[in-house]
Amino acid sequence: MSNENLPLPLVLVPGATGHTGQSIVRGLLDSEKFRVAALVRPASQSKPATQTLRASGVEIRLGDLRDGVPKLKEVLAGVSIIVSAVSGWSIPEQKDLFRAAKEVGVQRVVPCDFAMPGKRGIRPAHDVKLEIRDFIQELGLPHTFIDVGWWMQLSLPLPTRSKAPEAVKALLYTLYGTGTQKLLVTDLNHIGTFVARIIADPRTLNRAVIVWEDQVTGLEAHKIGERVSGEGDVLKAKRIHVTADELKSAVEGKKYALDGSHAAHVDMLNGHMYSMHVLGENTLEYAKELGYLDARELYPDIPGQTLEEFAKAFYSAEDPGEYFMD
Repeated sequence: MSNENLPLPLVLVPGATGHTGQSIVRGLLDSEKFRVAALVRPASQSKPATQTLRASGVEIRLGDLRDGVPKLKEVLAGVSIIVSAVSGWSIPEQKDLFRAAKEVGVQRVVPCDFAMPGKRGIRPAHDVKLEIRDFIQELGLPHTFIDVGWWMQLSLPLPTRSKAPEAVKALLYTLYGTGTQKLLVTDLNHIGTFVARIIADPRTLNRAVIVWEDQVTGLEAHKIGERVSGEGDVLKAKRIHVTADELKSAVEGKKYALDGSHAAHVDMLNGHMYSMHVLGENTLEYAKELGYLDARELYPDIPGQTLEEFAKAFYSAEDPGEYFMD
């Protein structure tokens, strides 16, 4: 039988209805190189987001990360690749899925990372992701670890017309540290395009890959937003400054629970900001020091996008804060 007659590999995406999951599903479908299935809790099978997935050609497989290995093995029937995009609070619950994947012979797993690279002991949430990576390697599962830097959607100050919560606006009005540390940024909507290429590439097997589209400082991002939005003076006046010392005080000794509480969200955010803006962990240089492959070098044919180019579409939207209102 020729390869042309073989069915396309089946990719299971837990967390397919989230922002990152939706991007991944679109990228996989658009590549026309994969069949896609979504792991959906039974209670969510009738929700609009699930119906949208089904209408796009995604197979819906009912199950839960907490169902146990025997049931998860059934969910994985015929699955070649797992790309997990579960919520941050569900990351510790991925272990049984990967145990089941080992038993049924899944060919590659991608755990839920899709954030910034970094060392242990700075961000408790990142430490949990690294523990999952260790677990996968201990199982001997073929894998790829993918980080994407910071979303472009989270890099620009929101215009005053946005109906996003005030706490979100304050976050995006904030300039951390000196504002001069370079940051890797990626358009959320492009993550799936890179993922589809990465998981089809034998060079990325058992490697970590950093996806990025532009590298800017926090101050540069603010200036881009102020210039492109047309609200320069207003947005500049709304800037909030948080010093490196203030960030350090906010994260030192923090051992928060991954419980989805408001306090956990605040602590997680402070950890991200400290990692990026003070320690400088969200840079291409640092990712390469950690052994990451550079997606831009692997796939030079994928068109890049600068933050300024993204900003033009961002500020032309009716409400650029739509990502924060669901």
